[in-house]
Amino acid sequence: MTATEHTLPGTPPAAPPDPALYSLQLRQVITEMKRVIVGQDRVLERVIVALLAGGHCLLEGVPGIGKTLTVSTLAQTLGGTFARIQFTPDLLPSDIVGTRVYRPSTESFDVELGPVFVNFVLTDEINRAPAKVQSALLEVMAERQVSLGGVTHPLPRPFLVLATQNPIESEGVYPLPEAQRDRFLMRIPVDYPSAREEHDIVERASRPQAVPDGVLSTDDVQNLQDAAAALYVDPAVQDYAIRLVLATRHPDEHGVSINGLLAYGASPRASIGLIHAGRALALLRGRDHVLAQDVYDVAYDVLNHRLVPSFDAIADGVTVDDVLVEVLTTVVAPHISSSQLAGRATALRS
Repeated sequence: MTATEHTLPGTPPAAPPDPALYSLQLRQVITEMKRVIVGQDRVLERVIVALLAGGHCLLEGVPGIGKTLTVSTLAQTLGGTFARIQFTPDLLPSDIVGTRVYRPSTESFDVELGPVFVNFVLTDEINRAPAKVQSALLEVMAERQVSLGGVTHPLPRPFLVLATQNPIESEGVYPLPEAQRDRFLMRIPVDYPSAREEHDIVERASRPQAVPDGVLSTDDVQNLQDAAAALYVDPAVQDYAIRLVLATRHPDEHGVSINGLLAYGASPRASIGLIHAGRALALLRGRDHVLAQDVYDVAYDVLNHRLVPSFDAIADGVTVDDVLVEVLTTVVAPHISSSQLAGRATALRS
């Protein structure tokens, strides 16, 4: 099977036939996106990882640094349908998922589907909408479906919610419920560009904006997602991911000095997310197996929005970032070489 052949939806292949070829395809996507977006290499990589892992992501950063442009460029590069929903305090759930409309001519109700029925949904400034709108997104994000009038409407595949959030404003915003934050696979911080990158941005602004070419199709994306799901994860690597999560709940048992700094640790969704994101990053790096380093590299993005600091931590000025540094530097990763894991992956397939 080649990279252009596809499996049935939802059925992962026995093993990725050529991880290097998949990696090349993904690097082409990133290269095409960089024709439009200056810098932000880490952000682009993490967005691709979230897409491969089938998880939603929350982009957090100050206004004007390219969050919205990143999402729209991704949709153009992958040839999927795209919708932008501007979240405001007067937004209603029906404005997102759709509603039933009565037709007097037929004396019956028709269903008007909402803007979420696309491949890529940008929820801009997600923390500006009230709780009832946030709740409407829960089924969309978790089940990838919408229930209207007792009928379930599945969303298209692939489906990805990319939300943006401005962390510096407090007026007219509603903090995201913990249940919804946990639905995001990653929270990706978006930083200011460097001085050199900003010069590049200003120069590009004086020219017509580049339009990215479509590099892959939505069928290709599903094929890549299936390939990522088939990567080999050694039990020792899986154990490392789980120990990272358990260390946020029972720090004493794992030798982590964060007692009293967290009100709540990460949920089992975090363990699942670490493995899924680790697989996606490994495929992006051209391997058919997951290293502990892959899990380590995605751990900050997967865990940073799932931890709730205690009142004592907030009073002492201890941040979630400080806690994660302690966890990631204390929990010991397994010492297994890539060649060993590659051999085990090959043996398992044969």
